[in-house]
Amino acid sequence: MLPGLVGVGIGLILIALGSGGVKATATSLVGTLYAEGDDRRDAGFSLFYMGINLGALFGPLATGLLQKTAGFHYGFGLAAVGMAAGLTQYTLGRRRLTGAAREVPNPLPTARRPLVAAATVVVISLVAIAAFAGLLPARRLSGIVVVLSAAAAVAYFVVILTSKAITGTERRRVVAFIPMFVASAAFWSLYQQQFTVVTIYSDTRLDRRILGWEMPVSWVQSINPVFIIVLAGLFAALWTRLGPRQPSAPVKFAAGTVVMGVAFLLFLPLAGGGPNSAPLLALIGILLVFTIAELLLSPVGLSLSTKLAPRAFHTQMVALFFLSIALGTAMSGTLARYYRENQEIAYFGVLGGTAIVLGLLLAALSPLVRRLMSGVR
Repeated sequence: MLPGLVGVGIGLILIALGSGGVKATATSLVGTLYAEGDDRRDAGFSLFYMGINLGALFGPLATGLLQKTAGFHYGFGLAAVGMAAGLTQYTLGRRRLTGAAREVPNPLPTARRPLVAAATVVVISLVAIAAFAGLLPARRLSGIVVVLSAAAAVAYFVVILTSKAITGTERRRVVAFIPMFVASAAFWSLYQQQFTVVTIYSDTRLDRRILGWEMPVSWVQSINPVFIIVLAGLFAALWTRLGPRQPSAPVKFAAGTVVMGVAFLLFLPLAGGGPNSAPLLALIGILLVFTIAELLLSPVGLSLSTKLAPRAFHTQMVALFFLSIALGTAMSGTLARYYRENQEIAYFGVLGGTAIVLGLLLAALSPLVRRLMSGVR
């Protein structure tokens, strides 16, 4: 074991590498289960998303309880056991996957692997040196991540769009993904504030008393996963029932962005109150709207990235969608710095109104985007 900051830093780097590999690859694997034009794809990804949130709900509850009663080592140990169980189940079940799931369409040439490995080590070392030298202060970290995420996204799009390995139709589909990438980043910049602004709001303003018992602030974070588990199946059933009549992906993205803006506007009637002034039921209702917006955009975005991905950049396209989440999450941290209790009307009003305008703009552009998508819904 590595003690102190060194151990934490290396652990976080390994978590980032592991989750980055698993998330994009798992999403790509789900995409291979559906043929192009299969109207069940969005429904399938809604169920996949529900599975993700089962872990998001029960994982923190179980590891947090063990950490509190037995210590951090046991909490992390339980997480490791859970991941090992998941990998074992995947190993036993992978034989049922289609042939496309075993194919790497554009593998890294063997001769270039040492160069990529060396470049990775250099980048990680530079980040570590900058952190220890005090060049990455916490107050600037979200801004740094915003710049790096935006730069990485531009570089990714340039590499894919200029590649000779993609066709003209694939190139148009990648271009169609750009406005959805922007909408996704805007959406997550608001949605992820439930872990910053909404948490502060719950601690200072929310009346969490239930029959004389006060609910812990941390439990507020479990409300959204519960709603996702309950509603994801309903959304999957809705998309399946509608089939070819279901809204297109750009329209779903636009609706999700607008609904997210509406969720922020719902804070306005509660603005300006003192401690315990916001009813718990009101916040539960707002988080329900958060969830509806999320289910209109997030699983649809995972599905869309597999629909629009060029054959040579299948997993990389999925990684681009996750990069939009990273960009939005960093932006949410930057925006949260402007939150003040005495300026809530301006804060929630401006951000909510901006999201609604962006969603309406995407809806207006949806016919053009659908033409670029070349038959993909």
